[in-house]
Amino acid sequence: MARYLITGAAGFIGGRVAELLMAEGHSIVGIDNMNDSYDVRMKEHRLKKLQTDAKFSFHRLDISERKVIDQIPDEPMDAVINLAARAGVRDSVLDPWIYVDSNMTGTLNMLELCRQRNVPKFVLASTSSIYGAEAPLPTPESAESNRPLQPYAASKKGAETLAHSYHFLHDIDVTVVVYFTVYGPSGRPNMSMFRFVQAISEGRPIQVFGDGEQTRGFTYIDDIARGTILALKPLGYEVVNLGGHESISINALIRLIEEALGKKAIIEYKPMDPADMLASWADVSKAIKTLDWQPQVGIREGVQRLVDWYLAEREWAKDIRIG
Repeated sequence: MARYLITGAAGFIGGRVAELLMAEGHSIVGIDNMNDSYDVRMKEHRLKKLQTDAKFSFHRLDISERKVIDQIPDEPMDAVINLAARAGVRDSVLDPWIYVDSNMTGTLNMLELCRQRNVPKFVLASTSSIYGAEAPLPTPESAESNRPLQPYAASKKGAETLAHSYHFLHDIDVTVVVYFTVYGPSGRPNMSMFRFVQAISEGRPIQVFGDGEQTRGFTYIDDIARGTILALKPLGYEVVNLGGHESISINALIRLIEEALGKKAIIEYKPMDPADMLASWADVSKAIKTLDWQPQVGIREGVQRLVDWYLAEREWAKDIRIG
């Protein structure tokens, strides 16, 4: 069995990747700084589940600090799965420095860890936001990605280029997985899917930026986690999209959530934010060919699973801050 270092282990994707790897018998060294980029109670909920498994060890560390390299236990690792990041296009406009610290400097530190300790494999999470405003739909990995629209996307593109340089100079095998709008149980509360479910369930208004006809290729968490694990295979250096096979407008998504909850939404339409993209939808033909991966959970089934989780956890989830 293998041993993996997962950064952002208490995060939405990191926690699920860790769960699936431990289910296969692997050991996980989890790193997370438990920051307050969103309500930390959600991170504590995920972490509590992980710590019930003896194959999981946790270290509260910040990968953006250079000293983290010496703070991580010096033990053999089969790969580093770097999922720690500051995410969110709008928040990155308000404080771009923290995005550079976490997403670029943090990535550099983890790459340097691999170099110093001869860790052969590095998996890096990136974002569909790198593809900018004029991406073809569905979007292939070959699409223009050098004109990001916000500091978040720019910091992720910077992380990708750092990873390539370490592959070139130090022969570290790197797979960059580009995520397209991930959702599911215990998801990030500042993302639209959780916000909508919570607000509609509790009879609160929801805010939609723009007319609601902007579209997203939402991807269920288990599909993303499976793809991330498949990306551990040796590939040299590859950038691979992981995204949903269904594109849906925000208005249509709200209708699905209304149906699953049996409640009507109170919608407040706001001006479109210039940091937002009008559409995102992944071309996953490369993932199908390279990783033997494709999404399995459709949007209707995924929304129902999220709603079922929320209702089961409502006693505390109803009070989670979404800002």
